[in-house]
Amino acid sequence: MDLNIAGKRALVTGSTSGIGAAVAELLAAEGADVVVHGRDRDRAETVARRIRAHNHRVDIAVGDLSTDDGAADVVRAVTAGGEVDILVNNAGGTDLVPWSEATPELWAKAYQVNVVSAVRMIRAFVPGMRQRGWGRVIQIGGGLAVQPMPVQPQYSATLAARHNLAVSLARDLKGSGVTSNVVSPGPVLVEHVRDWLLEVGPAQGWGSELPEIEAKASESWVPNDIGRFGTTEEIAGAVAYLAGSFADYINGTVVRVDGGHVVSV
Repeated sequence: MDLNIAGKRALVTGSTSGIGAAVAELLAAEGADVVVHGRDRDRAETVARRIRAHNHRVDIAVGDLSTDDGAADVVRAVTAGGEVDILVNNAGGTDLVPWSEATPELWAKAYQVNVVSAVRMIRAFVPGMRQRGWGRVIQIGGGLAVQPMPVQPQYSATLAARHNLAVSLARDLKGSGVTSNVVSPGPVLVEHVRDWLLEVGPAQGWGSELPEIEAKASESWVPNDIGRFGTTEEIAGAVAYLAGSFADYINGTVVRVDGGHVVSV
């Protein structure tokens, strides 16, 4: 399927690994020029080289989006290479702590990392999309936005904010040719999740090998109807669809890619 994004330019924040890297690679494979972003230049260069090996144009932007100065560095690097047609706000992070350790300072940090960072990019690049009459803004959210766990409450709350701001932005962009949506992953087998499962799996009685641990964790810890964790490629596929012309009629929507983990009617 041709998504009709050849020649479009996409900025994928937090794309030096995991979901972000998979999104950047798939958008490039569909013909888009991509900007790989991260806080570490060497890691960004590694992803960029992998994509360039397939004869795609790739630029790099390095900076910490949770600060005004870092975001300004990223904006300068991105705009030096042209306009942004597709903005994928993926950058973020969490501290896996219980309520007793989720201090007000940690809540404030989480909001800067996971919410205000995206707002900075929206303010920088969406006005140009609106002026040109076409654009895509896609937040990477998560099921914890609506179905939080007892731990990492500050992270779940910021995901809810990501979902909320995407819908508000969609209303603001009414009739502009620019859409705003959310891709909401369930548990995804990225590298740090894989390492964590291998560490805690035996103690939880989930087994000793990754396939068994994943199956047991998918049953008891993050239950879903498919019986496994998601892959980065599956999340990237949903993002690519929303970025393309077949999603022109989708706006203000949360697309769940979670195996049915979030229970809804």
